Amino acid sequence: MLPADIIGVSIFDRESGSFRFHRGPLFAQVVLADEINRATPKAQSALLEAMEERQVTVDGETRILPTPFFVIATQNPSEQVGTFPLPESQLDRFLMRIELGYPDRAAERLLLLGSDRRQLLSGLPACMTADELMTAQAAVRRVLASDALIDYVQALTAYTRQSALWQAGLSPRAALALLAAARAWAWLDARAHVLPEDVQAVLPAVAAHRLQAADDSGRLEAAEIARRLIEAVAIP
Repeated sequence: MLPADIIGVSIFDRESGSFRFHRGPLFAQVVLADEINRATPKAQSALLEAMEERQVTVDGETRILPTPFFVIATQNPSEQVGTFPLPESQLDRFLMRIELGYPDRAAERLLLLGSDRRQLLSGLPACMTADELMTAQAAVRRVLASDALIDYVQALTAYTRQSALWQAGLSPRAALALLAAARAWAWLDARAHVLPEDVQAVLPAVAAHRLQAADDSGRLEAAEIARRLIEAVAIP
C-alpha cells in the first residue's frame, strides 16, 4: 500500500488533455483503518496531515476533507509478524486508544449464532445526522472548564514531563485532547462544567498510548498508567 492508495492520485485524461484527481478512501466522514500497523510507514504517514489539519496536499494543491471527519483504527499486537509500529507523532494524533480484548462467552455465542456481521451493516440505522453530531460537538466545546480544572490538567501533563518514569511526557496536543475528552464526558453526564473526576475518567484512554515506561517494561496497561498519575498529582 502506498500513500496514493489512501489519499488519491491524479490521472491524465486524454479527452480533456489534463490531469484529473481521483479521490481516495480518505475523503469520507468516517475512515476505518483496519489493522493500521500492517500498513507501511509511508502509508501510515499519509494520515498525519489529514488527522491534524483535516486536509491533504496533493500535487501542491490543498484539498479539504469532509466535515465531520473521524479516523478510527485497529491494530494487531506488535509482536505479530508483518507489523510496523506507529510512530509517536502519529499516536499523538489519536484522541483515545481503547482496548476491546476478547468477547465474553455470551457475546461470542451471539456472534456464532447470528448472521454475518458484514450483512448486518446494510440494515444498521443511523443514530444521528451529521448536523446533529456537529451541534453536539459545539455544545461540548461550551462546557465550562474552570481555572482550577485547567491547573489540574497542566499538573498532570507537567508531572509526566518531569518524572523519570516515562521516556517522554505528554505533549501539548495530549493536554488539549485530555481537556476535550473531559468536556465530552461531562456533557454526556448532562453537566455544564468539568470536574476533576471527568479528567480522571478519560485519563486511561487518552494517556496510555502516549506514554511509554522509561525502563524495559514498555507500554504499561492503561489503568496502571492512570493510577500512577492520579496518585502522584493532587487535585488543586
